[in-house]
Amino acid sequence: MVNPPQGRPTATIALTVKNCVDAIAFYKKVFDAQELHRMVGPDGKSTIHAEIKIGDSVIMLGDESPQMGMMSPQSLGGSGSGVYLYVKDADETLAKAASNGAKITMPAFDGFWGDRMGAITDPFGHKWSIATHIKDMTPEEIAKAGQEFMKSMCK
Repeated sequence: MVNPPQGRPTATIALTVKNCVDAIAFYKKVFDAQELHRMVGPDGKSTIHAEIKIGDSVIMLGDESPQMGMMSPQSLGGSGSGVYLYVKDADETLAKAASNGAKITMPAFDGFWGDRMGAITDPFGHKWSIATHIKDMTPEEIAKAGQEFMKSMCK
């Protein structure tokens, strides 16, 4: 049986960034993140581990550490993963992200699966899909709507 710490899920997102202090400030401004704690490295400047809370989710983050094989998307030339984040108002959050240095990579639209969603790349190279749930749908309804959407894309 898996036994994570109390109040923690079995999987937690961990982001590596070039400047953890600036990243935390961005996530506070844009996503109303709450900083839970931060551990400073022996140099007195680098962040070796920090945790923030966005809604009910904890996200770990830290500065790059080439010695540990931890490199940011900026150093790697991109990110192969992303975070799907539910917010109160996707349009408002996308605008807030853009005004704080994020690049909007997909404007908000009403998705066939019942979410209003758009996407950004944050100033630290991480991809975020920003969504507001607008309609409850059964798996069958989503599958049907998805097929109709794909047909419309092939025209």
